[in-house]
Amino acid sequence: MKKITIIHNPRCSKSRETLALIEQKSSDIEIIEYLKQPLDAAKISHILSLLGLTARQLMRTKETEYKAQQLNSEALTEDELIAAMVNTPKLIERPIVLCDGKAAIGRPPENVLAIIE
Repeated sequence: MKKITIIHNPRCSKSRETLALIEQKSSDIEIIEYLKQPLDAAKISHILSLLGLTARQLMRTKETEYKAQQLNSEALTEDELIAAMVNTPKLIERPIVLCDGKAAIGRPPENVLAIIE
């Protein structure tokens, strides 16, 4: 059975739906509540490489914190944007599912089926 990790926010409906979908496929699930257990820069960088995304593409740009921290500035580097996600985990798009060296964002939840089946 595949080990599946979900970067999860239990208050998010898409995250809960994705977790329920995963639970139908596997019982070997690691749940990381990233607001309680923030990801470090290395983990975020690794996830970005698996997803093939830039830091900005993984950010929730409509969050108040995004605007308050002026993260829309094109002058910011990848490392600076990753640091913002480390310091303000709420900025990270969720849920993210990791399985067998692959990653997917559960928006919509069915997106994760491609990596867990």
